Amino acid sequence: MDQNTIDEGKTMGIIAYITFIGTIIAFVMNNDKKNAFASFHIRQMLGIILIGIALNIILRFLPLGSLGFYIGFLPLVLMVMGAVGASQGKLSKVPVLGDQFEEWFKTIG
Repeated sequence: MDQNTIDEGKTMGIIAYITFIGTIIAFVMNNDKKNAFASFHIRQMLGIILIGIALNIILRFLPLGSLGFYIGFLPLVLMVMGAVGASQGKLSKVPVLGDQFEEWFKTIG
């Protein structure tokens, strides 16, 4: 990916990590230009959102106590990591599931 594409998509990539609303805003902003860098970060954030939903469901039914409390922060940590990566112009995938998110959401962005 060339530096011009990264520079043009950096703002949208960062916005994508600002909650679900930010992801929608970045998606709409990227709908016209189809910037590959922004699309990558939108797909990664969609995966983080899925992780958050899954963890929310799981932690409601499993009494993990304080461990569950800390596990619940995983999506927030991944969002911060993604936003930092986007601000630095990096294509940093979510650990373990990042490749899967790219496959699942390849038509998005």
